[in-house]
Amino acid sequence: MADVSDASIDQAYQDVRSDKTETNWLLLDYESDRSDKLKLTATGSGGLSELKEALDDSKASYAYARVSYSNDKESTREKFILVVWIGPSCKVMRKAKISVHSADVKNVLRVYSIEVAAREKDDLNEDPIIVRLRKAGGASYDGV
Repeated sequence: MADVSDASIDQAYQDVRSDKTETNWLLLDYESDRSDKLKLTATGSGGLSELKEALDDSKASYAYARVSYSNDKESTREKFILVVWIGPSCKVMRKAKISVHSADVKNVLRVYSIEVAAREKDDLNEDPIIVRLRKAGGASYDGV
């Protein structure tokens, strides 16, 4: 089991969800290569492009982000995504534990529209994620 008990994780989660803060993403990493305890590594307000820069190719991480997009000229939607990052040079044993640990992370980062399994930073390009969010959002009047 992953240890996600750090109070700063829940506080950052609430900040990302809140309309009153600029924070729109958070990043969780393991304390060490052998540890199953997750810690808050970073938060930011620069969207998915800033989040991508914070990811480490040698680590497995979890991220939670608010994504804003326009549905039409008059409306903007905000949806949340859960990112499960497994960097290209992540160690095999860490990769093996991700599926089990993801369930524990989902108990803390509870509300999201889609889960994004990211293996390379291009998996977090905004356009394909917005297409997936639109499809997950139900009624679509623009043919997506």
